[in-house]
Amino acid sequence: MSSTVGKVIRCKAAVAWEAGKPLVIEEVEVAPPQAMEVRVKIVVTALCHTDVYFWEAKGQTPVFPRIFGHEAAGIVESVGEGVTELKPGDHVLPVFTGECKECRHCKSEESNMCDLLRINTDRGVMLNDGKSRFSINGKPIYHFVGTSTFSQYSVIHVGCLAKINPAAPMDKVCILSCGVSTGLGATLNVAKPPKGSTVAIFGLGAVGLSAAEGARIAGASRIIGVDLNPKRFDEAKKFGVTEFVNPKDHHKPVQEVLAEMTDGGVDRSVECTGSVNAMISAFECVHDGWGVAVLVGVPNKDDAFKTHPMNFLNEKTLKGTFFGNYKPRTDLPNVVEMYMRKELELEKFITHEVCLSEINKAFDYMLKGESLRCIIRMDG
Repeated sequence: MSSTVGKVIRCKAAVAWEAGKPLVIEEVEVAPPQAMEVRVKIVVTALCHTDVYFWEAKGQTPVFPRIFGHEAAGIVESVGEGVTELKPGDHVLPVFTGECKECRHCKSEESNMCDLLRINTDRGVMLNDGKSRFSINGKPIYHFVGTSTFSQYSVIHVGCLAKINPAAPMDKVCILSCGVSTGLGATLNVAKPPKGSTVAIFGLGAVGLSAAEGARIAGASRIIGVDLNPKRFDEAKKFGVTEFVNPKDHHKPVQEVLAEMTDGGVDRSVECTGSVNAMISAFECVHDGWGVAVLVGVPNKDDAFKTHPMNFLNEKTLKGTFFGNYKPRTDLPNVVEMYMRKELELEKFITHEVCLSEINKAFDYMLKGESLRCIIRMDG
């Protein structure tokens, strides 16, 4: 790869020219990395629902043409000025949020919300100079959340790259870049269920199943899955879910159903839907005195959370989390090692696989609800 250092690289990328329209495989030019930037050869990427959400551009600021993608694994091709922690050949996970290691958040043991590199879905350029590193015939193609992994090469801020064990299979650990770590960390780092406890998981998509996986790892005795789609229940058993509740099957609020099932409420709950009603139910279903509810899903901007203050006075705790409270550079290498030690199972999240030229199939699978994670191999 040394022959490409300092030069523009021409490679294939899946470009979204318009909202909701099929991606087009194009030859793009990828500029060399500038100060504190790294150019990465993307080996494998995955499709996350967040990519689909912003590709559809429903209710967000549309930024097109754009290269989406943020769950991936790759190899460092070259580094820009000031980059000392990474070198060509290192294996890395790009992450949509970063860790500068200098701001108050990064220096705090209680936060992972970096001031400099926190997710910004509207920014389509690099921080260094406000310009894109992608172009076609001189026309800029915009970045997505600082990663843009639907390209065979991408330029990423060093603070958004986690260096990982080179022995880790990239087609498995790539999914730790977003959804799996978000759900897993929500349970292990924030809810922290004691061994033998009862945990309710609201929403059994990829993030919710990751939260269930965290409850399984923590040794929860009962993991209750709550979802409106009964088709998800069989799949959820693979992730340790022991019981299921469909709110549509009951004539009373689901929090009351759960309280009756668990002698007053669950010990922990994790909400992974983005529905404000599910958030309220997740909080109100935990046991008084020690119950902890953790909110993961992103609500609509006009939503309001409403509950009676006595729920707090009765010593129920409500928490929120961002990316499972993992610091990307510091913590993700350890999550990879959990997989390498066979403590964490990733294969069961991967339901489909396509090559880059077939990337629109991945979108179809997700839009039809057929896919947890579709792996996209970038060499085809």
